[in-house]
Amino acid sequence: MNLAVKLMQKFKDRDSRNRLKVYQDKTELIRKRNLKAWDDQQLQAESLRLQKEAKSGTPLDELLVDAYALVCEAAKRKLGLQPYDVQIMAAVALHERFVIEQHTGEGKTLSAVMPAYLNALTGEGVHVLTFNDYLAKRDAVWMGPIYRFLGLTVKSVQAGMSLFEKQEAYAKDITYVTAKEAGFDYLRDTIALTEADTVHRPFHYVIVDEADSLLLDEARLPLVISGESGSSSDDRIRFAEAARQLKPDEHYDFDEFQRNVYLNEAGSAKAEALLGCGNLYDSHNSHLLTSLNCALHVESLLKKDVDYIVRDGNIELIEEYTGRVAENRYLPDGLQAALAAKEGLQSEAGGRILGMITLQHFISLYPKICGMTATAHASAMEFQDIYALQVVQIPPNRPNIRIDHPHRIYTHKEAKLKALVHEISSVHATGRPILIGTSSVEESDMLAEALAAAGVPSHVLNAKNDAEEADIIAKAGEIGAVTVSTNMAGRGVDIRLGGGNPAQAEVVAKLGGLYVIGTHVNESVRIDDQLRGRSGRQGDPGGSVFFISLEDELLLRFGINKAIRAPRQDEALEDPVLRSQIAHIQRVVMGQNFHICQELNRYSDMVEDQRRILYEERLGILKGEKPMSPSEQRVRLFYIDEFWADHLAYVSYTREGIHLESLASGNPIDEFHARITQAYEQIPFKINSESEHMLARLEGSNDPAKWEAFGLKSPTSTRTYIINDQYIQNKRSSWTPMTVFAFGIRKILRPLFRLSEF
Repeated sequence: MNLAVKLMQKFKDRDSRNRLKVYQDKTELIRKRNLKAWDDQQLQAESLRLQKEAKSGTPLDELLVDAYALVCEAAKRKLGLQPYDVQIMAAVALHERFVIEQHTGEGKTLSAVMPAYLNALTGEGVHVLTFNDYLAKRDAVWMGPIYRFLGLTVKSVQAGMSLFEKQEAYAKDITYVTAKEAGFDYLRDTIALTEADTVHRPFHYVIVDEADSLLLDEARLPLVISGESGSSSDDRIRFAEAARQLKPDEHYDFDEFQRNVYLNEAGSAKAEALLGCGNLYDSHNSHLLTSLNCALHVESLLKKDVDYIVRDGNIELIEEYTGRVAENRYLPDGLQAALAAKEGLQSEAGGRILGMITLQHFISLYPKICGMTATAHASAMEFQDIYALQVVQIPPNRPNIRIDHPHRIYTHKEAKLKALVHEISSVHATGRPILIGTSSVEESDMLAEALAAAGVPSHVLNAKNDAEEADIIAKAGEIGAVTVSTNMAGRGVDIRLGGGNPAQAEVVAKLGGLYVIGTHVNESVRIDDQLRGRSGRQGDPGGSVFFISLEDELLLRFGINKAIRAPRQDEALEDPVLRSQIAHIQRVVMGQNFHICQELNRYSDMVEDQRRILYEERLGILKGEKPMSPSEQRVRLFYIDEFWADHLAYVSYTREGIHLESLASGNPIDEFHARITQAYEQIPFKINSESEHMLARLEGSNDPAKWEAFGLKSPTSTRTYIINDQYIQNKRSSWTPMTVFAFGIRKILRPLFRLSEF
């Protein structure tokens, strides 16, 4: 098996070398198209010629060399930027629809301009999907002079823009926008009752920045648009109080990886006494059981300042991979309300869901996809499996000279903290800047306090003060700077030595450059690599090291502390085998998460297929492609939306209980598919039936006032938000056949007699 893997890797390496050689040859051809002697008018005339060629059907591949040479010259004249050879190579790979791995500081923003310009020549529009609104606006403004000089239009989309402003931005040749905002705008379009209320035009070509984050880490996040919301009742407080009186082991148990929690028999009896409801597992008590499970989940598995923070009287979830506040993100409704009750806060119900699409399915709507990130190679298999995208590693402009030290492993957390404080104090005394990546808000605050006690001042960057991120990071490379951060410092940030001051930068370089310290390893090696990548940009010196404890959550989950059985000691464990075991655990977890996502995709893919079929029908009606009167158009659009919302509610209900209800079939996914297929097949009949009935009542009236009087209107208000999929993923991954069997038997038998009496 090892031989086969080595042979496959050998072929891949050879293929990669050959591809890079082709890119290098194209780069040389582009360099030879020397346009220095051309005046501005000649360059602009050449751009006009290329637009005419592209719109007349000339393949873009044939225009690439001329187009890229033109962009290189425009970049030099308008921005003073001369693209490196490796940036041009990256730009060729992006046009050929690869995911490029380009190291931090190598200039991905400029690399993206060349394929964006080339693919926009057809007039069909190009989207550059960014990580946040700030980057979308920055990059559109920064790169705008190049596009405009060459006769193309560009704008960014920002959250909160008016309908007209968004229509204007999406009509430009190149549009910079966050993936989430573009997705929300798409959902708004799917429930528009007139074409004038839509903002998107047909999708064409997309460049995804921070591709591993958007295409993999957040790919399964469902974007949601819902109708009016109301306040939830105070019953949640009752369940929160009940959950607080239940004790681990005595009343409930966790699954193997502590991803989910289950009432045991004693817990069920205790809960029944607390709630005074009789048998919790009676069918008429299903809503009580669901509410209690939600309360128990947030009480035992969600930790304040780790999974969420409370700020200004609101619950704000924390993104697992970045440590940032997850803006506009909520747990599935029952959990979100339970979490608010746990903290003694009011929660709004989510309202009726009118439309939903995952980021993965949204981005898949683009016919041509490419992406760029600093860390892609470790997840090449996932890019290939999910999007049929291959990864190309672009060599750096200057060799990476950062020193990545072996992990320092300790037997317990106290020893790790003591060693961390000692290491940071010692290095800080030299003046070398240090960036520390922690696992949570809680840990970052705790470490900052320990450093302060040791006389080391630090800047703290976590979800509590994320508004200050830019200022804090700008200073992270200065002499003597100590920055304690969650993973939020690992994305979209370029830390310059000396804070951009050349004299300081020289001093910091002599001290060894930015020193990055991780206080734990993440489930994904990519996230570790993102943190490491803050140091050593553009050939700068730098260093990185990870401090690990056998009591860290990831290692406890796999019982490595029991396997090692090392006596507690303050010194680091010097064991190369242990380091390889930790690397093995990360590979196992990445594999687990990949397979979990594959299983979850089997649930969501069919629903997305159904949505696309129905939306295609809806779009034809919206655009007037099918002859009908205006009243029939409005009626049919209304009932398509009505019955699709009903279908989404049924899908959610079915998916939540399918593991318990499908004991007889033995295959929950097949059962789920069968049920939602049967339900979906009834939708056309319902639409036709209700439409005919309503049209008869309208008596052919084309008066919009009468339509509204009969209720044929859009919701008076909608909101868009993201459902945190981590809960759903964890829940699905923890259902084993034995768990399903045990819970199924309990559900069947408890109405007959109490199991505790056996």
